[in-house]
Amino acid sequence: MSAPHTDVEQVEAANTAFYEAMERGDFEELSSLWLTPADLGVDESYHDPADTGVISCVHPGWPVLTGRGEVLRSYALIMANTEYIQFFLTDVHVSVTGDTALVTCTENILSGGPAPEGSEELGPLVGQLVVATNVFRRTPAGWKLWSHHASPVLAETDEEEGDDTPS
Repeated sequence: MSAPHTDVEQVEAANTAFYEAMERGDFEELSSLWLTPADLGVDESYHDPADTGVISCVHPGWPVLTGRGEVLRSYALIMANTEYIQFFLTDVHVSVTGDTALVTCTENILSGGPAPEGSEELGPLVGQLVVATNVFRRTPAGWKLWSHHASPVLAETDEEEGDDTPS
């Protein structure tokens, strides 16, 4: 097996681990998957971690979040307010160049909120289609997330608005 093929498989595994940690609501695991200054060999006592290996995240409809604190707080907030979430990834494409990897995919998301007052069942399930780009960086501990950017996909209709042409 060639090294580039192994890199692609390792990046695919890291990408899958990211989504599985979200599904399980495992904040510690999710946190461990994001790049830290230490992963880059930076001594934080001498360098501002905000200047080195800054991670970033864009959730659909959110502003850009930068730095571990902001990014991880956003996931803590999402996990605290999401009773159930499942990702079905499609159109996954992995590209590796040196110590950087780019993953593009479509997140087919099924999620549910907390149970209505006095009920033990989940709140209504909602489906969402999101396209995502995940950037990974190779570290001594394996591939770590450097950036996640997700954007909603506008729903297509069967009929184009204003199209009076007969089928």
